[in-house]
Amino acid sequence: MSETTSVKQQTTGAYFGQAVASFGIAMAAVTLGIYFLDADAWVRAFLAVGVLYLVTSCFTLAKVVRDKQEAGQLVSRVDQARLEKILAEHDPFQKL
Repeated sequence: MSETTSVKQQTTGAYFGQAVASFGIAMAAVTLGIYFLDADAWVRAFLAVGVLYLVTSCFTLAKVVRDKQEAGQLVSRVDQARLEKILAEHDPFQKL
């Protein structure tokens, strides 16, 4: 069997920090915007619940997309291993 090197995709610490900071700033800005909105309390509460629902839906969607991509990579690895096994066992000089 041939040796294959698995490429592990990792993000840098700076990229991760930037993503967390961006999320925090966006959430703080929306929270402050809703808090200081010149509207009744029920309108602000409705907007806050809507923002929370949107954020949780985004996290769920990101997880589903990631899980689907990882499952596709696993199937690809299994198929590659099967192909390598067949090629390793094949003897081109054997009479049929």
